[in-house]
Amino acid sequence: MYSPGNPLGCCIFSVATADLDKRLSGSGRTAVRSSKKSRTRHLFPRMSVERENSNTTSLISGITKFLWGNSLPPQLLISTVRSTWSTSWHIMMSQLAPSDQTGDYTRPASQFRIHRQHSPNGNMHLYVGLSCPWAHRTLIVRALKGLEDAIPVSIAAPGADGSWEFRGSPASDSYKLVPTLDKSDGLKTLKDVYRCGGAYNCRSTVPMLWDSDKKQVICNESYDIIEFFNSGLNGIASNPELDLCPPSLSDQISQWNQIIYPNVNNGVYRCGFAQSQESYDRAVSELFVTLDKIDDHLESSRYLCGDVLTLADVCLFTTLIRFDLVYNVLFKCSKKKIVEYHNLHGYMRDIYQIPKVAETCNMEAIMDGYYKTLFPLNPSSIRPVMPSDFQDGTLLKSHNRNMSITARKLYSSVS
Repeated sequence: MYSPGNPLGCCIFSVATADLDKRLSGSGRTAVRSSKKSRTRHLFPRMSVERENSNTTSLISGITKFLWGNSLPPQLLISTVRSTWSTSWHIMMSQLAPSDQTGDYTRPASQFRIHRQHSPNGNMHLYVGLSCPWAHRTLIVRALKGLEDAIPVSIAAPGADGSWEFRGSPASDSYKLVPTLDKSDGLKTLKDVYRCGGAYNCRSTVPMLWDSDKKQVICNESYDIIEFFNSGLNGIASNPELDLCPPSLSDQISQWNQIIYPNVNNGVYRCGFAQSQESYDRAVSELFVTLDKIDDHLESSRYLCGDVLTLADVCLFTTLIRFDLVYNVLFKCSKKKIVEYHNLHGYMRDIYQIPKVAETCNMEAIMDGYYKTLFPLNPSSIRPVMPSDFQDGTLLKSHNRNMSITARKLYSSVS
C-alpha cells in the first residue's frame, strides 16, 4: 500500500532518477537513463516482466543497493515501516475488532434474537461459515437433533475482503460440509441476504437463521439458535428425545456458560484482538486459568455436567477443536496447547467421536478461514502446517474417558 501520503512510498518508490543514477551500476544505470521523459516517474512501471532478465536483475540489484546504501540506513527504513504499519494496523483492527479505551476487544451484540420456544412459521434456512466457532455450534446441534432435512444449510466462505460469500466447492473435497452456493435465494454474498431481509445497516454475521418465505432474518445469535434447535423444533426433529439442556441441569449449564463464554469462547478473541500489551496479558491469564480449572474438573467428570452431554459442552468443544489449529499460533494463546492437557484433550476427542460431530469439522476450512483472511494478524496469508495431533486419524483414537473416570471414582471410594 503505497500512496503519495505514505512517507515510505514517497521515500522509496518516487525518487527522482538523477538521484538514483548515483547509486545504480551496470545495465541498471542504462535502464534508468533510457528515457528523459521518465526522470521522475515511479519505479514500478519501469519494472516489466517483458524486459530481458539481465536488465531486470540489474535494476533490482540497483534498487537494493539504493535501499540499503549509506543514504538510507536500515534503521531508518525499519523505523519508517514500523511507524507506518503500526498506524495502518490500528486502523484495520478498529474495523475488524472494536476495542474499549484500554485496548480490550469488545464483541458487538447480536441484533436479531429469539426465544427457545419461538414458534416457527414457514420454511427456515441456516447460514453458516465453517471457520466460525459460533456457527459450528449450530451445525452440531442441528446434526445431533436430526434437523438436517428440516433446516437446509448454505455455507459461506470468507471472500478476499473478509466478507462472507457463496461459491461452489470441488466435488473431490473429502469433507462432507464444504462451502456452497446460496441454496435459499441464489445470492452472491451473505450481505446480500441480509439486505434482502431489510437489514441494511447491521453486521452480516454467521450463524444466521433465515425465514425463506418471508425473506426475513429470524436470528443471528448463536446461543439462541442452538437453544431453539434443541427444544423448539422437536416436532420436526428426527431425534426429539435428545435434550441438550434438561431442566434438572439448566442451572449448571448456565453457570458453565458464564465461565466459558468470557474466558474461553470470547477469551481467545480477546487475546488475538488485544490492542495493548496489558489487554493481552489480562486475557491470556484469564484464558489459561479457566482451562486449568476445566481440566481439573474433567478429571472426575466425563462432561461438564456429569455423564450427560449438554449445550455447554458443545460451546466449549467448538473453541477447543480450533485451539491448536489456530488460536495457539495466530491469537498468541501460546502458554499451552490442548494436546498438553490430558483431560481436555481426551474430552475433545470424546465429543469429536460422537456420531455426526466429526462430519461438522472441516479442519482445512477452519485454518484457511483464519490464516488466509485475518490480514492484520497474518499479512503474508501463509498457513502453517496442520498439527500432528490432527493428522492420520489421531482424533479418532481411543480416549477411554468413561472407563478411566469410572476407575478413578472407584479408586477414590476405596482409598
